[in-house]
Amino acid sequence: MTALAVMEISEPTPIQDQTIPLLLGGRDVIGQARTGSGKTLAFAIPLVERCDPSVHQVQALVLTPTRELAIQVSQVTDAVANANGLQTTLLYGGRSARTEQQALRRGPQIVIGTPGRTLDHIRQGTLDLRSVHFLVLDEADEMLDRGFARDVEAILGHTPSDRQTAMFSATLPDWVAKTAAKHLRQPATAEVDADLQTLPGVMHLIYTIQRDQKIDALRTLLDERDDEAVIVFGKTKHGVKKLARQLDALGYPVGALQGNLRQNARERVMRDFRSGETPILVATNVAARGLDVEGVGQVINYDLPESPQLFTHRVGRTGRMGREGEAITFVTREEESKWREIDRNLGVPFTRQPWNESKAAGDRSRARRTR
Repeated sequence: MTALAVMEISEPTPIQDQTIPLLLGGRDVIGQARTGSGKTLAFAIPLVERCDPSVHQVQALVLTPTRELAIQVSQVTDAVANANGLQTTLLYGGRSARTEQQALRRGPQIVIGTPGRTLDHIRQGTLDLRSVHFLVLDEADEMLDRGFARDVEAILGHTPSDRQTAMFSATLPDWVAKTAAKHLRQPATAEVDADLQTLPGVMHLIYTIQRDQKIDALRTLLDERDDEAVIVFGKTKHGVKKLARQLDALGYPVGALQGNLRQNARERVMRDFRSGETPILVATNVAARGLDVEGVGQVINYDLPESPQLFTHRVGRTGRMGREGEAITFVTREEESKWREIDRNLGVPFTRQPWNESKAAGDRSRARRTR
């Protein structure tokens, strides 16, 4: 409570209200709530309460899909853990493992990491999970999907079978519950807004556009932006890098976030974006998952995502914690079938219109006045 008071938090959010008592009571939990709803503290608070600072063994493990999210979860967890005499250690790729090995030898009670690096430490004998009794999969739908599932299952195999397990995500497709059944014991499910596919504070504008119009349309939107930060989502690492170079050459204050960057470069990009030094971030889906950056006023889907779930995660970078935001999506002729799939799965009546520079400015102005 002292740590929360320092963070100026006095009332739990709905997902915290539902899940904290369950987790403190020892239940396995599947938690779903939209982005920006306080999911990290929903598991960090009971995690800290259930760890013993006098025991210098790893008692809690949190797995996240991206390095940026691992860093963010660590910062939130540290805020409540350090006040209770607990040590946390962060494990993620793209940097030397030697510093992590030294930290693990000091006997931290809490480990937060990405699957690949965590599994590396297990195999090297530098991480012992036999005392873990509290395990969290953050962004569970991605953690159990094809890209991470094998590593995650291997890690779980090194933890005690009687551990307490929690899974949290903004989206929980039906297959997640089925897959989760073999990892959790009679879990309680807490769904705060399962039927809410788009955020209530986010205004959507969908534009049909020619591929060769996109860069000029993007420039128009960026020229009209307020002082708030903007995230522009592209599809590929190469495409994001190229687009950021184009914008930089045109004088826009832009940073690029994509998986091929070295870790120190990724951290520098995020630091500059959070500080406002480069208020435009061009990114792949690595930025779509869980990142909490204050003041993101607009998300632009320059390229469509691969799935309705990723659309929800991308858009969730704006309109967080009750604030208003704007999501603009470009749809080219080549993306028609993909957009129909997204539109159909979200089940929300989006208004779609052809891109017209002067008309687009009017659309956005009218939408702001009526919000």
